[in-house]
Amino acid sequence: MTGTDINQVITEHGPALLAYAIRLTGDRHLAEDVLQETWLRAWKNADRLTEDLGSIRGWLRRIAHNVAVDLHRSRKARPTEVNLSDPMLHNAATVADPTDLINTRIDLNEALETLSPSHRTTVRQVYFEDNTTATTASVLGIPAGTVKSRIHNALNNLRTVLSPTTQQAA
Repeated sequence: MTGTDINQVITEHGPALLAYAIRLTGDRHLAEDVLQETWLRAWKNADRLTEDLGSIRGWLRRIAHNVAVDLHRSRKARPTEVNLSDPMLHNAATVADPTDLINTRIDLNEALETLSPSHRTTVRQVYFEDNTTATTASVLGIPAGTVKSRIHNALNNLRTVLSPTTQQAA
């Protein structure tokens, strides 16, 4: 694949992949690191970037997911660095561990993938876009009652999918 082709892939899939990485990590700077590593791996495996071998976007999302997991694992294996002389940090135990957030986001994204596309879209509109039931109904072109029903069913399904994870963590 030529340099122009990888640039075309970046142009076509970059914004969606960055949004996915941000949802995965919860941090734009961390997401940009994930994205940079994903593009590096895509460049090294440019011969795989063809629709003949499967969805390019799907392959890129899987790579970004793997990079985020690798990043999480490497940070978890290494203690968080804290400058104890910083007067803002009186108690180092209060420093939040960003790996917990990454784990939660990965678990949530995997759970959302178990929902039907219509339920997933409705959940994203209400909870991720922070839209009201009426706004979501208008955006999706469905009745408000359908939005409420989809949210109810989706949340029940998510509870079922996430409950073994919750029980294991307890």
